[in-house]
Amino acid sequence: MNAQLQSRLTDLKNQISTIIVGKAAQVEDSLVCLLAGGHLLIEDIPGVGKTTLAHALSLSLGLQFARVQFTSDMLPSDLIGVSVFERAKEAFVFHPGPLFTQVLLADEINRAGPKTQSALLEAMEEQQVSADGATRALPSPFFVIATQNPTEQLGTFPLPESQLDRFLMCISLGYPDKRAERALLQGEDRRDTLAKLRPVIRPEELKTLMQAVRGIHASEALIDYLQALIAETRSGLWFTEGLSPRAALGVLRLGKARALMAGRDHISPHDLQSVLPQALVHRLHPVPGAGRGRREQVRAMIEAVGLP
Repeated sequence: MNAQLQSRLTDLKNQISTIIVGKAAQVEDSLVCLLAGGHLLIEDIPGVGKTTLAHALSLSLGLQFARVQFTSDMLPSDLIGVSVFERAKEAFVFHPGPLFTQVLLADEINRAGPKTQSALLEAMEEQQVSADGATRALPSPFFVIATQNPTEQLGTFPLPESQLDRFLMCISLGYPDKRAERALLQGEDRRDTLAKLRPVIRPEELKTLMQAVRGIHASEALIDYLQALIAETRSGLWFTEGLSPRAALGVLRLGKARALMAGRDHISPHDLQSVLPQALVHRLHPVPGAGRGRREQVRAMIEAVGLP
């Protein structure tokens, strides 16, 4: 990757961080997930900036953006679109839904029923949808950012595990620290700040970066370390079930994307360690009596495996 594109990647992260104040790590995680070709789940309480992050990301990349507010009465056709009979053409004409975009914000995804949630599965995995007997490709790149409220809140439905597995990363923004919150309180309205954002990286350059991720080198020793981590998740000591092969491939892609963000042409053990909690937290459940949260359990497992 050339130095100019690497510099603009840094500028991209810095621009988004001017909107999402004090959350540089989460901003970088979002970009890593996008560069790895995955989809992002943000789990947090309302009002901490989940929607703003998705909007700032799309504006900074010059990508088409659509937001869908999920509700309990939402139907799959509200996402995919419908065929309507047009008298002038004497035929049914397909009218695409909001799913046909490049960055889709699925806001409060767990407020919709399972049938509507599952309508996203084919789109997220295959970047296409099937409707009325026809398969239609989605725009490229296609990046889903779904927000999820805590499941203990009223009116929420748990996401099926098959759909959770389609999200490459799960992050939480959390409350801002005192300094960041003061900057928010004293600064201008974030809607006004968003309106001033301009694309830092063009869509065609983003595709180049995503292709460059595949070329990041992973040594034999690095693959050995990754396999050791995968085997540990399946040992029964830490989690009730282990990491699937699809998720393991996703972890490797995330590690490569992290290396690209750092300007390196090879992946290191630290890259894997930094993405593993976000890649596992929504997939694996700690064994009963662990006494730790999911992220803490992942970090404890990493320490137990040790460095290669």
